[in-house]
Amino acid sequence: MNHYLISFPSSAMDHIAAADLGAVGDAARQVIRDAKAAGVYVFGGGINEAVAPVKIAGDGSVHHGTYPESARLNGGFCVLKLASRAEAERWATRIASACQCAQELREFMFDPES
Repeated sequence: MNHYLISFPSSAMDHIAAADLGAVGDAARQVIRDAKAAGVYVFGGGINEAVAPVKIAGDGSVHHGTYPESARLNGGFCVLKLASRAEAERWATRIASACQCAQELREFMFDPES
């Protein structure tokens, strides 16, 4: 079993009319409920864009900002624990359909202790 990250940036939903956002949210939450019922859901949520990111150094000091490569990290994500990449692609398809936007699929490296 591997962990997979399924995610999208906030801008991916820009095409959805404000009047339709409630239905899209309901559909997305249903897929997450299905993942929970299937026992594959690990964690998920949306990045709180109102809270600025910080970097924490090894000495515990806090620095405002973040790495340039991740400065635009926003949107929603979920982590699922699945038996195969094909299964991850099926779940990503369901999420993409519910959210009405394409999803990125990434695989975490194997952790022998999980």
